[in-house]
Amino acid sequence: MFSITNPFNQFFLSEFQYITDFQAAYYVNNSQIILDKWNDRSLEDRLKLIVKLTYKLEINKIKLAKNAVLEMGKPIKQSISEIEKCISLCEYYLNNALNFLSNKAISTDGKESYVTYEPLGVVLGVMPWNFPYWQVFRFAIPAIIAGNTVMVKHASNVAGCGILLEELFIEAGFPEGVYKNLLISGEQVAKVIDNPFVKAVSLTGSEKAGVAVATQAAGMVKKSLLELGGSNAFIVLEDADIEKAVATAVTARMQNTGQSCIAAKRFLVHESMFDVFVDKFKTEIEVLKVGDPMDKGTDIGPLARIDLAEEIEKQVADSIEMGAKLITGGKRNEAFYTPTILTDVTTDMPVFKEEVFGPVAPIIPFTTLEEAIVLSNDTEFGLGVSVFTKDVESIKQKVHLFEEGAVFINSMVKSHPALPFGGVKKSGYGRELAEDGIKEFVNVKTVYIS
Repeated sequence: MFSITNPFNQFFLSEFQYITDFQAAYYVNNSQIILDKWNDRSLEDRLKLIVKLTYKLEINKIKLAKNAVLEMGKPIKQSISEIEKCISLCEYYLNNALNFLSNKAISTDGKESYVTYEPLGVVLGVMPWNFPYWQVFRFAIPAIIAGNTVMVKHASNVAGCGILLEELFIEAGFPEGVYKNLLISGEQVAKVIDNPFVKAVSLTGSEKAGVAVATQAAGMVKKSLLELGGSNAFIVLEDADIEKAVATAVTARMQNTGQSCIAAKRFLVHESMFDVFVDKFKTEIEVLKVGDPMDKGTDIGPLARIDLAEEIEKQVADSIEMGAKLITGGKRNEAFYTPTILTDVTTDMPVFKEEVFGPVAPIIPFTTLEEAIVLSNDTEFGLGVSVFTKDVESIKQKVHLFEEGAVFINSMVKSHPALPFGGVKKSGYGRELAEDGIKEFVNVKTVYIS
């Protein structure tokens, strides 16, 4: 048994009972039973159900968004945008899946050679709370379109969001078992992975959880995909458009109250622009509205749980004790943490070397691009980097120097249905979204005819 509390006011929302291991096994087995029938359907037929699901998303948009606000504190306007992004993902694959999954002819010495893409089977997704709908959709939609069936273990504090998602799939007409929400604890995940019908697992979450899942999957020779943490650098070069850089930086750090793996978390600013950037950034974040996430005017809501705010409070306090200078913010009230800027930050401080999952911006000066690249790479993570400059061609020639899964020039790092998403180093491996994402959980089968 577990309960969910509204992070805004700490009011009790709901209580749930985890299903038993026996029940979880039953659902996995049922997903395996439906697998062949689902895969036997033509891709066109599977896509027709995605059309219906897209419609269900649209008409239930406000209901879904409000539930996310209540369970994890995301401001309502951002919650609505998250649902709209899920719709755009469905539309992207509706337009491109046929091309992505069609047989690919290959020229060889045989009479005919081609590659076909077939589903792996039942795929388990272990999903986080920070984007309770988008994270699930970017994993589940391409996997299901490719012919797999999907089981989702959602984060317990957004269990209601997980239940609503399953209801959407049912209402859209998907056969029972194609998409199943598993109301299980983190400790029960291992037994699901052990099930011989489960062929692969995708996890978005912490490094600790990723290591545990990947180790178990590897021991059973099962495919895994990990999307873990990030400590993205946001680099502002001497010739950057300062107004655009600051405006983008505010969104890149403060969106979703800073609770995003791809948020900008370390701001590296050329020394000639440093003071101006700090002043403008401070001005912009101090006018952000902090408050009730159900209010359409709110920019910053609470963090998803009080313990998460306490962790950020400690990271900031420890960094200040080590010599960091607090420019603004630095205050906690239960699950709320004020937008914060720190300067005089060194690479050994928690706000630099650790992932800070909240509205905290350490700003560090540099003198040369080479120094900025070294600082950017000075992290265990490698999800993405933003670089702001007028000399785009110069940065394009240096893309290979960044130890990242993505380089965004004059833009914040973001996920987009048409762009492969994933990282290197301790940010994980594998790719979601785009053509790469729909082929993560398929058997690439070679056919050769002599």
